[in-house]
Amino acid sequence: MSADTPRRIALLRHAKADWPEVSDHDRPLAERGRKDAPAVGLKLAETGIAFDLALCSTAVRTRETWKLAVQELPHRPKTSYEERLYDASLGELIALLNETSDEVADLLVIGHNPGMHALADALSAGGEGDAPARMSRTGFPTAALAVVSFTGSWKTLEHGVGTLVDFWTPKEH
Repeated sequence: MSADTPRRIALLRHAKADWPEVSDHDRPLAERGRKDAPAVGLKLAETGIAFDLALCSTAVRTRETWKLAVQELPHRPKTSYEERLYDASLGELIALLNETSDEVADLLVIGHNPGMHALADALSAGGEGDAPARMSRTGFPTAALAVVSFTGSWKTLEHGVGTLVDFWTPKEH
């Protein structure tokens, strides 16, 4: 793929987590999260994007979200569980994405807030339809999904290079 290849990145915040007496990293999904994760999987399938790679945080709630969501996809992408997604800053997230192989056209990231919202905001110089207004109005609730398109190499991914093409939350379905 060349440096001017169109690419898409889907940013998925984990579904609603429970608050048992465990470390934050080990928090499982709540009942609502177990319902919302397959719904976001259906939304991912509806986009028609055949993801080449999924990067998933190692936290229990992100892995559980992905396990439930991926069952709804017609094509299961290669999945890499990435410790650096947990509690990552915006700069750390962009640096991680800059490491993505240019063989990857479409990437899915399953992570946490505030990182997923900050990343969607930072990458998007503009948006299509009402996606930016909906994201601004609702914030980035659990199981929210933002899809950003950009052209170029992953190494050149930076603030303002993309367009927010879709934004979805479970409350919208």
